Amino acid sequence: MGRTVQYRQWTRLSDERLLQVRLCDLGLAIEGSVLEERIARVQRELERRGLLFRPYFWLSDDWFTPENVTGVAVPFYLAHPRLVRLERKYLGEVEGGNRDWCLRILRHEVGHALDHAFGLHRRRRWRQLFGPASRHYPSGYRPDPYSRQHVLNLEYWYAQAHPDEDFAESFAVWLKPRWLWRRRYASWPRALAKLEYLDELMAELAGTRPPHTTRVRVDSLPQLRQTLGEYYRRKLRRQGQGFPDYYDGVLRRVFRRADRREQAVPAWSVLRRVRPLALRRASAWAGDQRHSLDLLLRDLAGRCRELGLYATDVKRQSQPQFALGLARQAMDSLHRNRHWVRM
Repeated sequence: MGRTVQYRQWTRLSDERLLQVRLCDLGLAIEGSVLEERIARVQRELERRGLLFRPYFWLSDDWFTPENVTGVAVPFYLAHPRLVRLERKYLGEVEGGNRDWCLRILRHEVGHALDHAFGLHRRRRWRQLFGPASRHYPSGYRPDPYSRQHVLNLEYWYAQAHPDEDFAESFAVWLKPRWLWRRRYASWPRALAKLEYLDELMAELAGTRPPHTTRVRVDSLPQLRQTLGEYYRRKLRRQGQGFPDYYDGVLRRVFRRADRREQAVPAWSVLRRVRPLALRRASAWAGDQRHSLDLLLRDLAGRCRELGLYATDVKRQSQPQFALGLARQAMDSLHRNRHWVRM
């Protein structure tokens, strides 16, 4: 493969040959992709709140907002449908791959950028509510699925990971249009206090230009020399290191390794098939946890596949209530055993 690959060339390559293309040679841009509309929407949400702060965005190999930077890195694969399909093929899911999920992450990252722009983490009340931003940033955290001290926006109760993440998650919930957060968190006093503080703080910042802005683009796509194959190998290693094997006990209690497989159905296919219906059934009570519930069911299905488990009572185990009960058991296991979730 040559050092540069024309845009129209790599879109016609087979998946195997596409893996040899370097990220810097993809020639992608936010403009003209689905990201352009989604980013514009979040910018409009800031404008409607009276905030003058406008973060900037660039393509990289992951979602992140570097320390003290007032812009946001967005993963390159979201800029082209062919790469979205490739991401799903090799990793099983696409982080931010649908509009709602992407907007949730964008609002979260914008919260980090806004914090950097105004130095909000240095305020006493910020530290009282969220904790010190100077706290050591961990490689993982032990979530409590039943905690009512943090809001719910991204998967696996991410607000519990660190004070910076708690603020960014709270900001994402506050920024979402037409989201009745006062009603939703009325019985969650600690989480509600954070949102009320954010409401007051953003009213104070409305019409104010940020004292700190940057134009730095860390690890921008043109700087990334790794091939797509190398990118996937790295992500798969990281994914394997953080796989939630702490659900194994729950799964082995309800599924089993079948001796006569012609009479059994792979448990992962049962869970995958019933997942959409289970989520619809859960929508009335899951609220903000629906997204985490979706990812949890995906993880459970993936782990069943890894363990070679089968459903031997398919009629019962294909019911949405069975899948929801299994998810609840997994959450109980997570809470009871205080397992570590890698970041």
